[in-house]
Amino acid sequence: MTHRVGLTIALLCLGLMDPPVTGIFMDKLASKKLCADDDCVYTISLARAEEDYNATDCRFINIKKGQLIYVYSKLVKEKESGEFWAGSVYGEEYEDHMGTVGYFPSSLVSEQHVYQQANKTVPTTVRNSQE
Repeated sequence: MTHRVGLTIALLCLGLMDPPVTGIFMDKLASKKLCADDDCVYTISLARAEEDYNATDCRFINIKKGQLIYVYSKLVKEKESGEFWAGSVYGEEYEDHMGTVGYFPSSLVSEQHVYQQANKTVPTTVRNSQE
């Protein structure tokens, strides 16, 4: 029994039992986003979902028709891309999803209340100045 456990551990360490994990390259959605502040942490508005949306990958969130969403940033549309906003769901009935921030198509929501203007243009990625 001890020999079998040792062999299993050795095979796991060598990566022979499980296939290697590889990442999937995802296209960048935009180079810039509009926010209320430099860190995009303040809520811009509250939006209501007009349709259901199922997230296409881990960058997006699922939304259900009628659901309220806090909006934190709005991607600046580029070329043929869609227009996406970043936010998190709101409401006690969605407690298990509250705090998860992700993108969703802006065409599927309507802004209910604007808290502050998104007048700061921020790059979607921060480059290290030492690069």
